[in-house]
Amino acid sequence: MSAAPGRILRLVKGGPERDALESGQVDAVLDRASGTAFLLPEAERALSSSSGEPANRLLAALPRLDYQRVRAELELEHLTSGQVLYEPGARIRHVYFPNDAVVSLLVVVEHKALEVTLVGREGMVGIPLALGTELAPIRALVQGTGSAMRMKAASFREELERCIPLQREIYRYAYAKLLQARQTAACNRFHQVQQRLARWLLLTDDRVRGNRVHLTHEFLADMLGVRRVGVTNAATKLQRRGLIEYHRGDIHILDRRRLEAAACSCYRRGEALAG
Repeated sequence: MSAAPGRILRLVKGGPERDALESGQVDAVLDRASGTAFLLPEAERALSSSSGEPANRLLAALPRLDYQRVRAELELEHLTSGQVLYEPGARIRHVYFPNDAVVSLLVVVEHKALEVTLVGREGMVGIPLALGTELAPIRALVQGTGSAMRMKAASFREELERCIPLQREIYRYAYAKLLQARQTAACNRFHQVQQRLARWLLLTDDRVRGNRVHLTHEFLADMLGVRRVGVTNAATKLQRRGLIEYHRGDIHILDRRRLEAAACSCYRRGEALAG
């Protein structure tokens, strides 16, 4: 089988290597006897573009020949929940095209952070590079563990200059994200916490595998810019209505159709913009 282009950890029985395997930090396992690298399922899915469409929709929108050239500059990266990709003011050294990872973009004000948008397989992290700046204006925080295709900043700028389809997709996506950020600002001002929580859960569900997410009330409060008790009350109401099931940070969406009805109209508008 083919070997992942990223790191390959040579596993032995038990110990920290097994922990790394179980936590999803390993892309492939090397058979010492044959020297063959066996891709784990997540890496196999991420690299399925060799025989089909890329998992990332922005990359999948490129013409095949353009994608094949861009793909040579991509490397598979495993992103872990809680990992910070950029801090405000830091130089952007890589851009990321998530496959099944989810990244929150947060504005930091006086040591407090408020989420303005989510990035999943529909787009990329590192838009400022495409707009002519090398410094990150926000914090990029991995919310959902998964994989992404990573490209060096210099390579991305070169590809952006010579690949018109890539320019078109990046600029379209940047515009959609700008409109989504404006919609989020209005949503935070005018809509109730329960509606906003339903919207946020739907946005996250759209970008992860399955219908379960692991999020504490404290984390949700930071994302929504409200007090923890506000999130607790909103989550309790959604659970009593049979829309979600919440236990020790694990949120299971039970009835997506009704959860969409409980969310504010910003969810449908925002997803329409993202395409």
